[in-house]
Amino acid sequence: FTSLSIEEGKMMSSHGHRVFRAFETCPKPVIAAVNGFALGGGCELAMSCHLRVASDNAKFGQPEVKLGLIPGYGGTQRLVQLIGKSKAMELLMTADMISAQEALDLGLVNYVTTADQLIPKCMELLSKIGQHSPQAIGGIVKTVDAYYTDGMDGFATEVEAFGQCFGTNDFKEGVGAFLEKRKANFRK
Repeated sequence: FTSLSIEEGKMMSSHGHRVFRAFETCPKPVIAAVNGFALGGGCELAMSCHLRVASDNAKFGQPEVKLGLIPGYGGTQRLVQLIGKSKAMELLMTADMISAQEALDLGLVNYVTTADQLIPKCMELLSKIGQHSPQAIGGIVKTVDAYYTDGMDGFATEVEAFGQCFGTNDFKEGVGAFLEKRKANFRK
Protein backbone atom coordinates (compact mmCIF):
# COMPACT_ATOMS: atom_id res chain seq x y z
CA PHE A 1 0.00 0.00 0.00
CA THR A 2 2.71 2.47 0.97
CA SER A 3 4.34 2.17 -2.46
CA LEU A 4 1.21 3.20 -4.40
CA SER A 5 1.55 6.34 -6.50
CA ILE A 6 -0.90 9.24 -6.47
CA GLU A 7 -2.33 8.03 -9.78
CA GLU A 8 -2.74 4.49 -8.47
CA GLY A 9 -4.54 5.87 -5.43
CA LYS A 10 -6.89 7.82 -7.69
CA MET A 11 -7.54 4.70 -9.77
CA MET A 12 -8.31 2.70 -6.62
CA SER A 13 -10.77 5.34 -5.44
CA SER A 14 -12.43 5.60 -8.86
CA HIS A 15 -12.89 1.84 -8.98
CA GLY A 16 -14.41 1.84 -5.48
CA HIS A 17 -16.76 4.64 -6.52
CA ARG A 18 -17.94 2.66 -9.55
CA VAL A 19 -18.54 -0.51 -7.53
CA PHE A 20 -20.40 1.21 -4.68
CA ARG A 21 -22.37 3.36 -7.12
CA ALA A 22 -23.70 0.14 -8.64
CA PHE A 23 -25.19 -0.77 -5.25
CA GLU A 24 -26.57 2.73 -4.77
CA THR A 25 -28.27 2.86 -8.18
CA CYS A 26 -29.44 -0.76 -8.37
CA PRO A 27 -33.16 -0.68 -9.22
CA LYS A 28 -33.75 -3.59 -6.83
CA PRO A 29 -33.58 -2.95 -3.08
CA VAL A 30 -30.15 -3.44 -1.51
CA ILE A 31 -30.05 -3.81 2.27
CA ALA A 32 -26.87 -3.89 4.33
CA ALA A 33 -27.06 -6.28 7.28
CA VAL A 34 -24.32 -5.11 9.65
CA ASN A 35 -23.25 -7.47 12.42
CA GLY A 36 -19.99 -6.37 14.02
CA PHE A 37 -17.61 -3.75 12.70
CA ALA A 38 -18.35 -1.59 9.64
CA LEU A 39 -15.25 0.55 9.47
CA GLY A 40 -13.65 2.31 6.54
CA GLY A 41 -14.65 0.59 3.31
CA GLY A 42 -17.17 -1.57 5.17
CA CYS A 43 -18.98 1.52 6.40
CA GLU A 44 -18.78 3.03 2.92
CA LEU A 45 -20.29 -0.14 1.44
CA ALA A 46 -23.12 -0.10 3.98
CA MET A 47 -23.82 3.57 3.21
CA SER A 48 -24.08 2.81 -0.51
CA CYS A 49 -26.98 0.43 0.17
CA HIS A 50 -30.57 1.67 0.11
CA LEU A 51 -31.29 0.59 3.69
CA ARG A 52 -29.12 -0.46 6.63
CA VAL A 53 -30.05 -2.79 9.47
CA ALA A 54 -27.57 -3.29 12.30
CA SER A 55 -27.31 -5.76 15.12
CA ASP A 56 -27.00 -4.18 18.54
CA ASN A 57 -23.29 -5.11 18.63
CA ALA A 58 -22.46 -3.26 15.38
CA LYS A 59 -19.96 -0.41 15.31
CA PHE A 60 -19.54 2.16 12.55
CA GLY A 61 -16.72 4.49 11.69
CA GLN A 62 -14.41 6.03 9.13
CA PRO A 63 -10.95 5.69 10.72
CA GLU A 64 -8.95 6.51 7.55
CA VAL A 65 -7.36 9.65 9.06
CA LYS A 66 -5.42 7.34 11.40
CA LEU A 67 -3.67 6.07 8.25
CA GLY A 68 -3.11 9.51 6.76
CA LEU A 69 -6.00 8.95 4.34
CA ILE A 70 -9.56 10.04 3.79
CA PRO A 71 -12.42 7.71 2.85
CA GLY A 72 -12.01 7.02 -0.85
CA TYR A 73 -15.14 5.12 -1.88
CA GLY A 74 -17.73 7.85 -1.33
CA GLY A 75 -17.69 7.94 2.46
CA THR A 76 -17.14 11.68 2.76
CA GLN A 77 -20.20 12.30 0.59
CA ARG A 78 -22.64 9.64 1.77
CA LEU A 79 -21.96 10.19 5.48
CA VAL A 80 -22.84 13.89 5.09
CA GLN A 81 -25.99 12.96 3.14
CA LEU A 82 -27.10 10.49 5.79
CA ILE A 83 -26.26 12.24 9.07
CA GLY A 84 -25.55 15.89 8.24
CA LYS A 85 -22.39 17.93 7.83
CA SER A 86 -21.48 18.74 11.42
CA LYS A 87 -21.64 15.22 12.84
CA ALA A 88 -20.08 13.76 9.69
CA MET A 89 -17.15 16.17 9.97
CA GLU A 90 -16.68 15.15 13.60
CA LEU A 91 -16.69 11.42 12.84
CA LEU A 92 -14.46 11.79 9.77
CA MET A 93 -11.89 13.98 11.56
CA THR A 94 -11.81 12.16 14.92
CA ALA A 95 -11.99 8.60 13.53
CA ASP A 96 -14.40 7.82 16.38
CA MET A 97 -16.52 4.68 16.21
CA ILE A 98 -20.20 4.88 17.03
CA SER A 99 -22.54 2.22 18.35
CA ALA A 100 -25.49 0.81 16.46
CA GLN A 101 -27.84 2.82 18.69
CA GLU A 102 -26.01 6.07 17.95
CA ALA A 103 -26.02 5.18 14.24
CA LEU A 104 -29.80 4.75 14.50
CA ASP A 105 -30.21 8.03 16.38
CA LEU A 106 -28.16 9.85 13.71
CA GLY A 107 -30.03 8.27 10.79
CA LEU A 108 -27.11 6.18 9.56
CA VAL A 109 -29.10 2.96 9.99
CA ASN A 110 -32.82 2.26 9.65
CA TYR A 111 -33.16 -0.39 12.38
CA VAL A 112 -31.21 -1.99 15.20
CA THR A 113 -31.99 -5.57 16.16
CA THR A 114 -30.42 -8.37 18.09
CA ALA A 115 -27.90 -10.43 16.12
CA ASP A 116 -30.32 -13.34 15.79
CA GLN A 117 -33.02 -11.05 14.38
CA LEU A 118 -30.76 -9.21 11.91
CA ILE A 119 -31.44 -11.34 8.82
CA PRO A 120 -35.13 -11.87 9.65
CA LYS A 121 -35.56 -8.08 9.87
CA CYS A 122 -33.87 -7.63 6.51
CA MET A 123 -36.07 -10.35 5.02
CA GLU A 124 -39.15 -8.67 6.51
CA LEU A 125 -38.21 -5.39 4.82
CA LEU A 126 -37.51 -7.11 1.51
CA SER A 127 -40.83 -8.96 1.75
CA LYS A 128 -42.69 -5.72 2.39
CA ILE A 129 -40.92 -3.95 -0.49
CA GLY A 130 -41.43 -7.02 -2.70
CA GLN A 131 -45.21 -6.60 -2.47
CA HIS A 132 -44.97 -3.45 -4.56
CA SER A 133 -44.31 -2.73 -8.21
CA PRO A 134 -40.68 -3.51 -9.13
CA GLN A 135 -40.85 -0.77 -11.75
CA ALA A 136 -42.04 1.76 -9.16
CA ILE A 137 -39.33 0.69 -6.69
CA GLY A 138 -36.72 1.22 -9.42
CA GLY A 139 -38.24 4.64 -10.09
CA ILE A 140 -37.94 5.51 -6.40
CA VAL A 141 -34.25 4.60 -6.43
CA LYS A 142 -33.64 6.65 -9.57
CA THR A 143 -35.51 9.76 -8.42
CA VAL A 144 -34.14 9.85 -4.88
CA ASP A 145 -30.63 9.33 -6.26
CA ALA A 146 -31.15 12.23 -8.68
CA TYR A 147 -31.51 14.59 -5.73
CA TYR A 148 -27.94 13.80 -4.70
CA THR A 149 -26.39 13.55 -8.16
CA ASP A 150 -24.50 16.58 -9.39
CA GLY A 151 -26.00 18.02 -12.54
CA MET A 152 -29.28 16.15 -12.23
CA ASP A 153 -32.61 17.82 -11.55
CA GLY A 154 -34.43 15.55 -9.11
CA PHE A 155 -37.77 17.16 -9.83
CA ALA A 156 -37.39 16.69 -13.59
CA THR A 157 -36.28 13.10 -13.02
CA GLU A 158 -39.39 12.54 -10.90
CA VAL A 159 -41.66 13.95 -13.61
CA GLU A 160 -40.07 11.62 -16.17
CA ALA A 161 -40.19 8.54 -13.92
CA PHE A 162 -43.78 9.27 -12.85
CA GLY A 163 -44.83 9.53 -16.49
CA GLN A 164 -43.04 6.27 -17.30
CA CYS A 165 -45.25 4.45 -14.80
CA PHE A 166 -48.42 5.16 -16.79
CA GLY A 167 -49.40 2.54 -19.31
CA THR A 168 -47.32 -0.18 -17.66
CA ASN A 169 -48.72 -3.50 -16.54
CA ASP A 170 -47.74 -2.60 -12.97
CA PHE A 171 -49.82 0.58 -13.12
CA LYS A 172 -52.80 -1.27 -14.58
CA GLU A 173 -52.53 -4.01 -11.95
CA GLY A 174 -52.08 -1.55 -9.07
CA VAL A 175 -55.04 0.64 -10.01
CA GLY A 176 -57.17 -2.40 -10.86
CA ALA A 177 -56.43 -3.95 -7.48
CA PHE A 178 -57.24 -0.69 -5.70
CA LEU A 179 -60.57 -0.33 -7.49
CA GLU A 180 -61.44 -3.99 -6.92
CA LYS A 181 -60.39 -3.73 -3.24
CA ARG A 182 -57.85 -6.54 -3.51
CA LYS A 183 -54.13 -6.88 -3.04
CA ALA A 184 -52.09 -6.13 -6.17
CA ASN A 185 -50.22 -9.03 -7.76
CA PHE A 186 -47.18 -7.49 -9.43
CA ARG A 187 -44.94 -9.59 -11.69
CA LYS A 188 -41.46 -10.01 -10.33
